[in-house]
Amino acid sequence: MPLRRKALEEKVLDVDASMQGALIFKDSVNLRINGKFEGTLETRGSLTLGQTSYVNAAITGDEIVVAGRVNGKITARVKLTLLSSAIVQGEIMPSKLVINDGALFEGTCRMLQDYFNAEELARYLEVDINSVMEWADSGKVPGNKESEGWKFERKAVDEWIASGRI
Repeated sequence: MPLRRKALEEKVLDVDASMQGALIFKDSVNLRINGKFEGTLETRGSLTLGQTSYVNAAITGDEIVVAGRVNGKITARVKLTLLSSAIVQGEIMPSKLVINDGALFEGTCRMLQDYFNAEELARYLEVDINSVMEWADSGKVPGNKESEGWKFERKAVDEWIASGRI
């Protein structure tokens, strides 16, 4: 087993309680929530919302699997999977999407792109477009200036975010 995979498997957090607030994981972790959560949830690695979970939150993560109930916004940088028992209401923004038979989804879906322009990046980062332009012009955010404007690769931006340089 590769060392990196083994290290990831060792960082498993299984939550079976009611929680409220902001949970932010900057390092990869395998997080499984089986209880109730309200607030903001940002993860790296794998997030599983179990069949008994009820989540009312803004969720951002890499690979997200939903088996329970979610009300809110889900942004999945790698993949979002809705299992047959999932009930999701709100906005989803996955890079890849799998919806199993029986899953219920009510809301809007906007697939994540591999590249952003400045306006799309501002929405993705939930910041003002002037901040994006300032970061791009000063070289703080990874991007390429082209004839039609700035172009930002989502993978490079996600790595930039993970490094904490934002």
